[in-house]
Amino acid sequence: MTNCYESPLSSRYASEYMLSLFSADTRYQTWRKLWTALAREEMNLGLPITAQQVDELSEHITDIDYDCVAQREREVRHDVMAHIYAYGKAAPSAAGIIHLGATSCYVTDNADLIIYRDALTHLRGELLAVVKNLSEFADRYKQLPTLGYTHYQPAQLVTVGKRATLWMQDLVSDIGEIDFAISNFRFLGCRGTTGTEASFLDLFGGDSAKIDAMNRALAGQFGFSECYDVCGQTYPRKVDSRILNCLSSIAQSCCRMAGDIRLLQHDRQIEEPFEDSQIGSSAMAYKRNPMRCERICSLARYLMADAQNAAMTASAQWLERTLDDSANRRISMPEGFLCADAILRLSRNVTGGLHVNEKIIEKSVREYLPFIATENLLMEAVKRGGDRQALHEIIRRCSMEATARMKNGENCDLMERLAAEPEFGLNAAELEKILDPQLYTGRCAEQVSGFLEKIKPMLSRASDAKADIEL
Repeated sequence: MTNCYESPLSSRYASEYMLSLFSADTRYQTWRKLWTALAREEMNLGLPITAQQVDELSEHITDIDYDCVAQREREVRHDVMAHIYAYGKAAPSAAGIIHLGATSCYVTDNADLIIYRDALTHLRGELLAVVKNLSEFADRYKQLPTLGYTHYQPAQLVTVGKRATLWMQDLVSDIGEIDFAISNFRFLGCRGTTGTEASFLDLFGGDSAKIDAMNRALAGQFGFSECYDVCGQTYPRKVDSRILNCLSSIAQSCCRMAGDIRLLQHDRQIEEPFEDSQIGSSAMAYKRNPMRCERICSLARYLMADAQNAAMTASAQWLERTLDDSANRRISMPEGFLCADAILRLSRNVTGGLHVNEKIIEKSVREYLPFIATENLLMEAVKRGGDRQALHEIIRRCSMEATARMKNGENCDLMERLAAEPEFGLNAAELEKILDPQLYTGRCAEQVSGFLEKIKPMLSRASDAKADIEL
């Protein structure tokens, strides 16, 4: 234990990859890569910068003296200028040309775009892994009848696999949102203090073509096809809003799935993974709580609320630049990504180890199937010459009597009651034949197969979803 607060997202929930991606080293080394790339392109376009200076900058990207940075920031109260100072100390021959023509957002905003793009790409892979787990689950149980619910009240039968496709469809739509966000990412480039590129007009003697060439080259070096057409000092903060909306959408989908599993675990139909030595309760040793799904729902609420930060920030950007976005974004954006990562890791773990209690599901189906089958029974009795209205009244009366019996803790005896009605015209054996659960699941199995076939090309690019996940 230490005497400093540490975010649970760092200490308990997020992956090593995501923690590394949002670490100080990744951020500030990316700044140095951006400064090196800028110097190289300025040299290539004829500014008085030497290859030796660019090489020295390249050689000192990773050896950041954080003590030097901290001391300098205390003096100048400016983080970017503190890092420029420390970089100049490490690469003295290039100290005078670092950040030439640029403003702070050249490194801060472009680095954010690089990190956010890579983080979204990682989350996309995690989403695919969850969908792959669910696809195998859905295919395995596509024909297993289970009680459907509307309003959390027993309804017509579905199948266990079909229900999983409802979760999958939401997650697949989240992948589509991530793809849209990534495809619309642009690089900020090096645009100057108000986005006019005035400093570079001066540096390049009014040659606009060189400015465009510089920004194209910078974008390409960092994996972007183009820059934003126009900007102020920053990239449009609507981008952050789109990103956090994507992350919120993931949270919504996973929360819905986890909530369903929690309900089903209460009914002992489906259970999340539970280790041999896992403790469900400190007091009640018999407990088997759905703690992983509960954690998914808990983190999802945080992430859905976090998405509001970007919307409020995007709506409050004054003219070409204001700094009231900075402190908020330092918290809301990384925490949003770490939270989404944690949710997906948990979801991957849960979906990779779901346990289906088929006997309990079968018992539940058998308990309610007589009521579900009454319409079919009515039609069959009419075919045999019965009067529909009279038969309907028999079913209504017997159903109410059977329900009252069940509310008293006794077994459902609807079929026995109907078989004992001479006017109904069906004996116990004939009634039992109609009570085949497979007759009441509609096109569930067909729908599952069709959906899995549709997403098959997407799943072919998914990583192995069965890899162990240390939670």
